[in-house]
Amino acid sequence: MPGNLYNICSNLPATPTRLERLLRDRELRKYSKCLNDCEAELPSSTQDCFSPDLESSTCWFNDEELLEPVSASRSLNDDGERLDFRASKQRLLVVANRLPVSAVRHGEDSWQLEMSVGGLVTALLGVKEFDTRWIGWAGVNVPDEIGQKALAKALDEKRCIPVFLDEEVVHQYYNGYCNNILWPLFHYIGLPQEDRLATTRSFQSQFDAYKKANQLFADVVNEHYEEGDVVWCHDYHLMFLPKCLKERNSKMKVGWFLHTPFPSSEIHRMLPSRLELLRSVLAADLVGFHTYDYARHFVSACTRILGLEGTPEGVEDQGKLTRIAAFPVGIDSERFIKALELPEVQDHMKVLKQRFAGRKVMLGVDRLDMIKGIPQKILAFEKFLEENPNWRNKVVLLQIAVPTRTDVPEYQKLTSQVHEIVGRINGRFGSLTAVPIHHLDRSLDFHELCALYAVTDVALVTSLRDGMNLVSYEYVACQESKKGVLILSEFAGAAQSLGAGAILVNPWNVTEVASSIGYALNMPADEREKRHHHNFKHVISHTAQEWAATFVSELNVTIVEAQLRTRQIPPPLPIEVAVDRYSCSNNRLLILGFNATLTEPVDTLGRKDSQINEWEPKLRPDLQEPLRKLCDDPKTTVLILSGSARNNFSDYNLWLAAENGMFLRVTTGDWMTTMPENLSMEWVDSVKNVFEYFTDRTPRSQFEVRETSLIWNYKYSDVEFGRLQARDLLQHLWTGPISNASLDVVQGRRSVEVRSVAVTKGAAIDRILGEIVHNKGMKEPIDYVLCIGHFLTKDEDIYTFFEPELPSEVPASVRPQVPTQVRTSTAGSRAALLLKQNSMSAVEQNKSYSIDGDTLHLMVTDRISFQEGSSVLDLQANDYFSCSVARKRSNSRYRLQSSDEVVTLLRELADHR
Repeated sequence: MPGNLYNICSNLPATPTRLERLLRDRELRKYSKCLNDCEAELPSSTQDCFSPDLESSTCWFNDEELLEPVSASRSLNDDGERLDFRASKQRLLVVANRLPVSAVRHGEDSWQLEMSVGGLVTALLGVKEFDTRWIGWAGVNVPDEIGQKALAKALDEKRCIPVFLDEEVVHQYYNGYCNNILWPLFHYIGLPQEDRLATTRSFQSQFDAYKKANQLFADVVNEHYEEGDVVWCHDYHLMFLPKCLKERNSKMKVGWFLHTPFPSSEIHRMLPSRLELLRSVLAADLVGFHTYDYARHFVSACTRILGLEGTPEGVEDQGKLTRIAAFPVGIDSERFIKALELPEVQDHMKVLKQRFAGRKVMLGVDRLDMIKGIPQKILAFEKFLEENPNWRNKVVLLQIAVPTRTDVPEYQKLTSQVHEIVGRINGRFGSLTAVPIHHLDRSLDFHELCALYAVTDVALVTSLRDGMNLVSYEYVACQESKKGVLILSEFAGAAQSLGAGAILVNPWNVTEVASSIGYALNMPADEREKRHHHNFKHVISHTAQEWAATFVSELNVTIVEAQLRTRQIPPPLPIEVAVDRYSCSNNRLLILGFNATLTEPVDTLGRKDSQINEWEPKLRPDLQEPLRKLCDDPKTTVLILSGSARNNFSDYNLWLAAENGMFLRVTTGDWMTTMPENLSMEWVDSVKNVFEYFTDRTPRSQFEVRETSLIWNYKYSDVEFGRLQARDLLQHLWTGPISNASLDVVQGRRSVEVRSVAVTKGAAIDRILGEIVHNKGMKEPIDYVLCIGHFLTKDEDIYTFFEPELPSEVPASVRPQVPTQVRTSTAGSRAALLLKQNSMSAVEQNKSYSIDGDTLHLMVTDRISFQEGSSVLDLQANDYFSCSVARKRSNSRYRLQSSDEVVTLLRELADHR
């Protein structure tokens, strides 16, 4: 019988930890790079001799056999021949909105391709560890099939694969949703009013185009995907892509990386499509950001908006973990360092030094964009010149402003504003022979830019909000000789990496930036050298190649860990098999949980979940008819087992067990208690005082006093504040009122429950079963048990109670020892007998109580009735079905996704009586 029963295997090697995998992969990458460098320097005749045997170096990235090591670098095949793993690099599909080339059409079937510029292209230029294919839009509309085939053929030579988008989709998706909605919001700029969405009519029309474009990207990825490929999705343009890919192929390795800031949850919640985008990104296996702040904001958004669980590893949704981590991007620093030695760069440097001889050079290189803070930078420079007249003819600011989105009115307005400020300052502080600001509305080629970086004394980066800003990295890479100073906005992602060596400023504080300019220009040489050394060391070690390799390595490890976790997840319940065994049995026992099993599914959509719809959960209307049929079947006994207070099922012929099984009754009878006689409740008042205090200081929280437990519930409170309060409450309980008491503290999804150690569903089921057998005079053995519930981990001992026997491969050292004096059923219920052996002393003298109005009637129940309940079980392995509902990590044999599937199952059972 397949299932999740006792996944114990004694002959497997110890599984390496996540850190061990990552460290080993890092060492292998270093060795491989060293090997490549050495072989490149050796003559070709000697390279064949350089073949060290690395059979002992292993990594753990085999997806089919997770625990079988895969040889790294060179090893031997079955015939003793040497193999080189570098000959078969892992395929990496980089999926981005734009391809790294621009296409210009010449004629019907001819295309000219030119390399594009941009942060992502720059970052991935030097990545050579993978067999990389780039999937994206070519930036042009190609409506005819001949043109599409010709462009695809031309791009194939560049290892690029085009995604063809028509003009309307591009307009609504790229110009509309991406640039009018997502980009501003992610940079803390408010959303436009709906009547100002250019030619588009609504947020919804743009979002529909966004989803359509992402689906087109997914179609191309699926067309070219090969098993084992890593799919790396980039940026806010493709937030819907991970979900589209996973729906097609759940085993696909998918990572998603954001190159902009991710805003705080208070900003992101303004987005009309916030829920869909967050859930789509969470479909990825690994989600990456430039800084920890952005990652923290994303987790907070998932917690507050989706109501999911944020953990140190990422975001968990019913057992499915999406890993969230920070991966600061770098540049190909070696490319910039080597470029300084080129003759054309040296010539440019010579011209620049002559042109600005006797003056300190300050540099700004930015896109002409609202978030780059160009006006703030220029105004700060003006402030500096006002306050330091002795520097007016000794310093010059070179501002390179690369034009972008020149057809957008807001950008045209920004351009005019910058030109006006520059003209005013040059008119105020300039002369016939020199001006303090040189402003260029164009980009520079690579050689000119490197020369400009090299001769600059101070670089000024004043972004108002920036994902990373690689200009600061490029400047540091070109400053090994001059050791210039970097002034860096604290709102740029690069501040997290280069902040120790740079001068951090708030670009909105013009006075502070002006003061920092003066400090940088007057900085002593030894301090400049120390600051530069710190930043230079970071830039050359945290390269683009290392960034990409680290991300893919983390993604591979994340996949391995997810597959290991999957082994602990119960398989879906085979409903047909469960129904077939049910119809073949003669005496059936159905144990059903109540909350989230027979009730409506729990709403986890944040805002709705924080509102009180109904205080008391109610039975689903579509379950009433099948439940009544099952209860009326003479061959079937139905037991509803709830952790909450006593519910009313007076219209059904079934058994009710409330408060974790401590109270029991037939729907037509009186309540009786099954709790042990020696159960102490002296702790209630002290815990109640604590719960009252935290209820007062936590808005929208509440606590409930039951006869065997106390529960503090904060599901209607602010998610993060509630968790902080729960942490405080637990700390106080453990060190105070319950420090020396025999109590259990059970943490629910958004609740804290305190109960005696003997109060669990598993501990009560033996006594409950005995009472049912005694009451019904049951003589025929129970030959079918179905146990379904959304139980807390503490209460999942009920699943193992009915297990017929442990599997034979379980080592003898961990098998429970069955006492010979206890009579077993035909199937030998070892796990159940072990539970009874451990609690027999409490059960032997147990007394149960019936509650009739205000009077307690004592009814002594001897040990024979409990043995009678146990002995009536005659279960074969194929006739027992334990099933968790909406929980992926469980001790049950099987799982159901939601209460909707519970409805389907009970209907099938009711129709096969």
